[in-house]
Amino acid sequence: MAKEKDTSNLFDYTEDSIKSLDWKEHIRLRPGMYIGKLGDGSSPDDGIYVLVKEVMDNCIDEYTMGYGKTVELTIEGKTVTVRDYGRGIPLGKVVDVVSKINTGAKYDSKAFQKSVGLNGVGTKAVNALSNYFKVTAVREGKEKTAEFERGELIKEYKEAKTGEQNGTLVTFIPDDTVFRNFKYLPEFVENQIWNYCFLNAGLRIQFNGKSFVSKNGLLDLLQRKTNEDEIRYPIIHLKGDDIEVAITHNNDYGEDLYSFVNGQHTTQGGTHQQAFREAYVRTIRDFYKKDYDASDIRTGIVAAISVRVVEPVFESQTKTKLGSVNVDIDGPSMKQFIGDFLAKELDNFLHKNPALAEALKKRIEQSERERKELAGIKKLANERAKKANLHNRKLRDCRYHYDDEPPAKGKEEFIEKQNETTIFITEGDSASGSITKARNVETQAVFSLRGKPLNCFGLTKKVVYENEEFNLLQHALNIEEGLEGLRFNNVVIATDADVDGMHIRLLLMTFFLQFFPDLVKHEKVYVLETPLFRVRNKQETIYCFSEQEKQEAMKKLGGKPEVTRFKGLGEISPDEFAQFISTDMRKQLMRVEEGDHIQQLLEYYMGKNTPDRQEFIIENLRIELDKPVELINN
Repeated sequence: MAKEKDTSNLFDYTEDSIKSLDWKEHIRLRPGMYIGKLGDGSSPDDGIYVLVKEVMDNCIDEYTMGYGKTVELTIEGKTVTVRDYGRGIPLGKVVDVVSKINTGAKYDSKAFQKSVGLNGVGTKAVNALSNYFKVTAVREGKEKTAEFERGELIKEYKEAKTGEQNGTLVTFIPDDTVFRNFKYLPEFVENQIWNYCFLNAGLRIQFNGKSFVSKNGLLDLLQRKTNEDEIRYPIIHLKGDDIEVAITHNNDYGEDLYSFVNGQHTTQGGTHQQAFREAYVRTIRDFYKKDYDASDIRTGIVAAISVRVVEPVFESQTKTKLGSVNVDIDGPSMKQFIGDFLAKELDNFLHKNPALAEALKKRIEQSERERKELAGIKKLANERAKKANLHNRKLRDCRYHYDDEPPAKGKEEFIEKQNETTIFITEGDSASGSITKARNVETQAVFSLRGKPLNCFGLTKKVVYENEEFNLLQHALNIEEGLEGLRFNNVVIATDADVDGMHIRLLLMTFFLQFFPDLVKHEKVYVLETPLFRVRNKQETIYCFSEQEKQEAMKKLGGKPEVTRFKGLGEISPDEFAQFISTDMRKQLMRVEEGDHIQQLLEYYMGKNTPDRQEFIIENLRIELDKPVELINN
């Protein structure tokens, strides 16, 4: 018999087993708990934008409390500078508020009021995750400055006299060992800024010399998110104490809801969003005195709701989902507060505007007719999908899901995993085989298509249930009833970079835009970028995503490096593929630009072969030729 190993000391539980991490070590070890996913800036919820938001939030809190009407934001390359004209951090606490956990004005309810965390955890996270961080506070003709590197204080200046206006100036450079190959995309920053302006009417934000201001709050937001010629009736805009809503309907499927708490964009909703959905349905039923189905009332809705809550409770530090049950410590419940507001204000508005009320009624009844037409086929399709789900070869699922209820223990870590959840939609067995072997089974799922999906442009939602592949995809994503149950935070289309692959991308994009536009509008759909070439010698391997990158790699390696062209995803080995689908994968966000007319775009690209499209193809047709290697080596 083999001698057993002595394992008695392996699991000793002594004083040495207990470790206390320094505040900055904890943030740097688990950044996802504080800022969500890391990323490279190609997605609007990447960590580098959260860093900007955390600093900006303090400026907004100052404005909310009546101090400082202008905020200046500058981004030059990787350096971010934020200047507000509020009261300025008390000079004796400048170092503490950016480097000592459990230090901030939020612990004083009077100062905090309805902010989201004045100089709370956020600035400490920014400090710890920055190569360089500098803060200057100006109060009553005096200033105090401190400089940090990765959260470590490197220089503290003495108080000095100044002629500058009161306020706070923060400059930081994100740590490039945490955020690899990152860059700020101005359009994502601008979108963030607009949200601040819509929620704080009258606030002026200067970004790289450009001025942003909103006069009409959520009305401006909805006007920006919709097209005048595509909405069914003029936007309803209602304001009350600590609540503001804007509502309209378009012809799209699904629900498009934007929710905010104390100026914070709650992308995952929460108690206020759920209360709004329920209260809206109840108010509409009471007004028309008809027991309409909830889905008929909400299909095609585009709405925004903003509430102010005393000491809000969020599900995590990233503040993307509200958990508060009450609007005040001893105040009414969220359900009651929003329910009472809509029952009074929306009901009054509809009584005063009968033409608008009639247009809304027509939209609801159209949804009702479409739902009843689908009822029979939907039932059969769902039964088929349930059977298929038991042995669904198309879906290789993962352990975590975006819609799972987080446990009480280890909640932050669980939410971190949820934010990482991704489903890759692939075509063919070889591609899905490579991804399946290389993926992270905890957070990455794979859905395999069989050839090219159907071009669904111009078809009704009936096709989603009649077409087996579309129906199974809908079930895999769990989006039949809207985004509330979405199972994956990222939907990534992963096809070959050839003509057929491009065509499949277009067909899938058409499917999402046609039937689930809110998935695209809420920036959940991406296209995976995979390398076209591998250039290597005995010392180094470089993966290239374009012809230009290939030429640069060949020049760098010199001599005669080995060049491999990947014709498809299936040609990339699983070991190699793992690098391209890691947390810092290269992917392009599928976005709907402000003012885009979805149906017109789809008509142009996916409709009948029009002369306009033929002309566009001819004018933009390019043939790329490989440059001779001799030219490169000269």
